[in-house]
Amino acid sequence: MAETDAPAYSSFQAAVQAFIQERLQTKLDKDKLKEDDPKHEKLRAQYQPAVWIEDAAQRVQQIQAVTHSLKPIHPDARGTQLYAEPSSLPTLSELGSHALGNAFDVDVVGNAGALDVYALLKEVEVEGRSLLTALQEEDASALRALHDDATQAKTLRDALLRLTQPLFNRATSHTRAKQLYWLTGSDACADDGYELLAPLFATSLAHTVHTQVKDARYGKANKAARQARRERKAHGGVFVDYPGLAVQKMGGTKPLNISQLNNERGGVNYLLASLPPIWQPRRQRLPVNTDSVFNHLYPERPGVRNTVGALRRFLESDPPPNQATRERRATDIEKLVDELVILATKLQQSLAPGWTRDDASFHKLARAEQLWLDPLRAELPGEDDFDKEWRWMDWPDTIGRFFANWLNAQLAGQLPVGDVEAREWRRALLVEDDGWRETLAEQRRRIDGQRDSR
Repeated sequence: MAETDAPAYSSFQAAVQAFIQERLQTKLDKDKLKEDDPKHEKLRAQYQPAVWIEDAAQRVQQIQAVTHSLKPIHPDARGTQLYAEPSSLPTLSELGSHALGNAFDVDVVGNAGALDVYALLKEVEVEGRSLLTALQEEDASALRALHDDATQAKTLRDALLRLTQPLFNRATSHTRAKQLYWLTGSDACADDGYELLAPLFATSLAHTVHTQVKDARYGKANKAARQARRERKAHGGVFVDYPGLAVQKMGGTKPLNISQLNNERGGVNYLLASLPPIWQPRRQRLPVNTDSVFNHLYPERPGVRNTVGALRRFLESDPPPNQATRERRATDIEKLVDELVILATKLQQSLAPGWTRDDASFHKLARAEQLWLDPLRAELPGEDDFDKEWRWMDWPDTIGRFFANWLNAQLAGQLPVGDVEAREWRRALLVEDDGWRETLAEQRRRIDGQRDSR
């Protein structure tokens, strides 16, 4: 179902009355009460704005708005839970709730039957400002929405704002809560050198993390990036991944017993992998003192070696000249083209523009391959000739010919390969490969833009 914008109201009084009326109608529809039913009139009396707000001011004591909760540590724990706006917290270099700023979700713990009070305070908005925020700022129109009498309105306001206050006058813990002694002094043997800490679950931060991870796993934008990565195609977006992700379920079959936000997540809480990275340092090989990457750098890539070997064995088996054979051969050629595009991309991204000019060890590289592998050299001052050659665009055909000749040489011997096959390999690179064409188009746009800005 498509989401719809909430109705806009000119005053908090109108918004509050509409909220209560909606709750009444939902109750009437659920109970299917007829108008002549005595319960119908009784229910309407309970949902008169003044009566409902008075009741809400009493029921608000059953719930608490929090940003740091005790319930996820143990559902039966009783103790202090905190509401601390992230913007009010000290800024640290480590990641914490302070990083949320003003964009955070408030959690609610307590009696689920009183959650409609929280809904009143957070969902009722006028000009983008919630009733809760307006009451905290002592907004006059928000106070009038509670009661016509100013004194009574302030009493109701104070009662409703207890939502964000601790339920206990002093910090308390519980036998089922976690506690730890933290050394603050220099002598670990001195009892007075410790502070007793009672950790709380950063529920607002956890909910933001859950939202971002969920978007990375199931969002359309990241899904498209993941698909492009799987198919080894160029993609203009960013691919986000969380390797080693674990899921912790809270609340069992009743996630609302933990909190409101936990219920919205279905009890799912993501745990990021807290493992040290396994470094696999690998020096990138470069086309040093050679006239072509097709001599050693490209053929020695594992993916290239394996694919060429598989293709050769397949062709040596003398497969029948049918559609299945053509598709199998096309798949292997596509893998080889992908490896070529990946090689070029890595060199272009890891080396500074002009590397084929500035380092003498690359001067032997064929001019067509310099144009291909170092395209942004065309942007550098004094490279007008290089820029013109790149724009002339006859070098991609040369690269296609290099690729075709190299592949023919790999399959030569007893296999019937020649000019016809070479033209097919060339076509596979220059015409049919999306990654090659998209990368080339993107480079062309960038170089054209750089030239126009000169």
